[in-house]
Amino acid sequence: MTDDVIIAVNGGCGRITLNRPKALHALTLDMCRRIITALLEWEADPTIGAIVIDHSGGRGFCAGGDVRALYHDLLGDRFEAVQFFRTEYAMNDLLFGLTTPTVCFMDGIVMGGGAGLAMPSRFRVATEATAYAMPETGIGLFPDVGGGWFLSRLPGRIGEWLALTGARLDGSECLNLGLATHYISRAALAQVKSRIEASPQALENILEENSVVPPPPGFTKHRSEIDRLFGEGSVEAIMAALAADGSDWARAQLAEIEKKSPLSSKVALRQLAESRVLSRFSGNMRMEFRIAARIIAKPDFREGIRALVMDKDGEPKWSPPRFEDVSEGAVAEIFAPFTEDQEWQPLEKSR
Repeated sequence: MTDDVIIAVNGGCGRITLNRPKALHALTLDMCRRIITALLEWEADPTIGAIVIDHSGGRGFCAGGDVRALYHDLLGDRFEAVQFFRTEYAMNDLLFGLTTPTVCFMDGIVMGGGAGLAMPSRFRVATEATAYAMPETGIGLFPDVGGGWFLSRLPGRIGEWLALTGARLDGSECLNLGLATHYISRAALAQVKSRIEASPQALENILEENSVVPPPPGFTKHRSEIDRLFGEGSVEAIMAALAADGSDWARAQLAEIEKKSPLSSKVALRQLAESRVLSRFSGNMRMEFRIAARIIAKPDFREGIRALVMDKDGEPKWSPPRFEDVSEGAVAEIFAPFTEDQEWQPLEKSR
């Protein structure tokens, strides 16, 4: 056991504090297991009136899963990497259905697995330092940890834009889109958390009393372009629409998509389409586990981590390298059901 995540109870408030500042609080398998254990214990404990999820310091709340560890796992036995996703998704699903009120403080970088902790929480606090993104297609993955559910339910084609470009949203934009429920100055966070720990039953009132009006959300000036250009039925059609538009903004979006894994991009677009019609979050997580277990075995995931995280040359060699070379059949195989004994299953306590 390590101190990578600090689990504590103060009065009637449970607190989960991510504690890997040098790694931007990236999640490990052990951290996910410990968080699950705490959540299950607290949900069953009537003396726990609220749960706080935050981080101990540094530039970000959580930059995602520990992809360095996953990279090394995939060089050996893929089993550990698959177990990480199975466990992380169980944690996401548990949070989504948790009966105990939970608040996640989205201060600083909130990406990938960090969004997987924040988005299922009942209350989500953004600040002026929030930087939210789902940039997984840039490392040969896809916007997982419930990303299909949350992104597909954003207005218009915002979800497709975020998934394909990895665009960052600030705290004001997160509040505008409902990704955050409150906007509080980071200077006030310490006293807000102290008040919640002293009066967990007053959690929602405390958040409301300390909320402030954020600056106007910046993405809205491109809202019509997002809905128009990212509403096409395929990645190639979206890229063609961006190229034909010709504006500086459209060219910048196209340039971002062109950096991403063609396979992952096509998987992400289909993921959002399928997630949009699902009725249960657990069904979304089952689908995402199928995708994850298969896509991490593809060359792009290891190559993306190598190029962007390990060697940092920024020049991944995707396989296949062109979007038009990724067939519909290759994408469909990634979504195919497993046998029942291999499928992801929610924890007994999750909803």
